[in-house]
Amino acid sequence: MTTFARAIDAVESFTSPRITGEVSAVSGLSLYVKDFPAPLGTACHVLPRYAERVEAQVVGFRGGETILMPLTDMAGIAPGARVVCRDAEQRVGVGHLLLGRVIDGMGRPTDGRGELFCDDYYPVHRPAPDAMTRLRIDEPIATGVRAIDAVTTVGRGQRLGIFAGTGVGKSVLMGMIARYTAADVIVVALVGERGREVRDFLDKDLGAEGLARSVVVVSTSDQSPLLRTRACFVATAVAEYFRDQGKNVLLLMDSLTRLAMAQRQIGLTAGEPPATKGYPPSVFGMLPPLVERCGRTAGGSITGFYTVLVEGDDLTEPVADAVRGLLDGHLWLSRGLASRAHWPAIDVLESISRVMNDIVDDDHQAAARMIRRNLATYAEIEDLVNIGAYAKGTTPHFDLTIAAKPLIDAFLQQNVADGMTLADMTGRLQQLADQVRKIAREVGADKPDAAGTPVRGET
Repeated sequence: MTTFARAIDAVESFTSPRITGEVSAVSGLSLYVKDFPAPLGTACHVLPRYAERVEAQVVGFRGGETILMPLTDMAGIAPGARVVCRDAEQRVGVGHLLLGRVIDGMGRPTDGRGELFCDDYYPVHRPAPDAMTRLRIDEPIATGVRAIDAVTTVGRGQRLGIFAGTGVGKSVLMGMIARYTAADVIVVALVGERGREVRDFLDKDLGAEGLARSVVVVSTSDQSPLLRTRACFVATAVAEYFRDQGKNVLLLMDSLTRLAMAQRQIGLTAGEPPATKGYPPSVFGMLPPLVERCGRTAGGSITGFYTVLVEGDDLTEPVADAVRGLLDGHLWLSRGLASRAHWPAIDVLESISRVMNDIVDDDHQAAARMIRRNLATYAEIEDLVNIGAYAKGTTPHFDLTIAAKPLIDAFLQQNVADGMTLADMTGRLQQLADQVRKIAREVGADKPDAAGTPVRGET
């Protein structure tokens, strides 16, 4: 391959492509090229005289010069180096042979298992499906995680955010979803991760079973910000290919925060002014076109899970606040639950699925409301219970909540190795609801004059 690449470079150096230019200056992560009217986003090759070619991309214009950002190391580039326009439309090779493989942000295999042969090429940047061509989300998709399937049920084609601080089990939860989901194909984008975490996720969290039906796109934190942003769009393009083949696809992207940080570097390099807490406008302009590409069409569906790293566990942080308004629901991973070894650390009261009422039956809704109501009540009286200030028998509804709390916690907790189908989860959920109703009758909380009057059989 090295000999072949050198031959290509030799041919390019003797041909006269339609658009060429020369590097006039190098500053930080930027290359300035004069007399190079290439469109924004164009892929280019920089051909240093005494070094290997460098892939780059047009990111902006300033003072009559075109600004390029390299995708690899800039060593060897000097003023006067020739720049060749390669492709105005960014594309990635797709096909069924991608399943079980790990690729980088350029679509090249990185797992040491040989070259990939593609069935087609898909544009990396592609308009989202028209709103009038989308089908309604009217059926659930199992994730295998009880706390999600029971209380924040996800529909085929829905987009959900996983909001979490560091060290609260985000990667483990993603691995569980990928391993146990009922989706046909899983596409995972690992953006800005440490190299060690990539191998851990593949071997420990995803496992051989999950990898067999997955495509993993990886761009680690040491790579160019262009590669990190491109990896997210490449993963989405791969998901679109399988959706167009009639598959139900699960897209797991970790994380939108690191994507935003990479785009911030690109935007500031291109001369954008920093706006909200140092993020330029292009960051918030990039997110809607990306997440809108998920959804359900006549051919198939893409269900998206996007993780968001929340600095200081602050949900009003700019990226978290913007993403929450774009998605169809969110899961909040609580550091308090994680510190009590409650796994997965999903805070049910802070999590929501905006399509749940459209995809589950009345009994399921009633049981989910029962869980939420009891957890909310316990949160109100927890301090009284902990200091012994509440006397049993004072309020029947409080007695019910205290008695039901261990049962609800046991239901919401789940070992990594314990996957569960949607039918089995529904059975367990109704069993829990029956147990709570029995306790309600025993303590008198089912009577009309008790606090928290039952509705349609819920407690």
